Amino acid sequence: MIKVLIVDDQELIRESLSIVLGAETDFEIVAVAEHGKMAVALTKQLSPELVLMDIHMPFMDGVEATRQIKSQFPGVKVIILTTFQELEYVREALTAGAEGYLLKAIHPRDLAAGIRLVHHGGTLITQEIAKQLIADWVTPSEQTKAAKGKKASYGLTEREIEVLEELSKGAANREIARKLFLTEGTVKNYISNIYSKLEVAGRHKAVFKAKEEGIIPPN
Repeated sequence: MIKVLIVDDQELIRESLSIVLGAETDFEIVAVAEHGKMAVALTKQLSPELVLMDIHMPFMDGVEATRQIKSQFPGVKVIILTTFQELEYVREALTAGAEGYLLKAIHPRDLAAGIRLVHHGGTLITQEIAKQLIADWVTPSEQTKAAKGKKASYGLTEREIEVLEELSKGAANREIARKLFLTEGTVKNYISNIYSKLEVAGRHKAVFKAKEEGIIPPN
């Protein structure tokens, strides 16, 4: 039996996956989790063999949860299952140690087959995402290279960039938290980190410097 932990902040998704995958004779759904912190705790408590992990969740996102799980329990396999297919999310998830990256639109039969593949030592990403990764790796655009250089020079994470982009739109902390599936406290922490890394005080100065340095789009 393959012991599976399902992690998603939407109850409907958690229950649907539990029903669909629970019907497979070689799967055992050991638990479901609502966010990354719970996923890490349940992994420690229940020792699943494979974790199906969403990306955007409150308290702790799927990338950070994957990073912690793989650090503490390297034998546990992780498949990111999400609606997002932006390349930065793929890179972050794979860098964190995930063995698979799939979209929620996948057919249940293919998802089950993917779980078996990863459980037996394989890695799995969709053909479309693989092509995008290869294309960007072989011929990255000048804009992509410049942006990466600026982000790296200030040590900004992808999530901090997302928060910066929302700040540039004039969004309040509550709006940012709702859009990025975070708590307001977490958003405040990100903003504090941004100020520190950019060496500025205040939203307007942070946004101005980020645009001036090419970290976020000027408009």
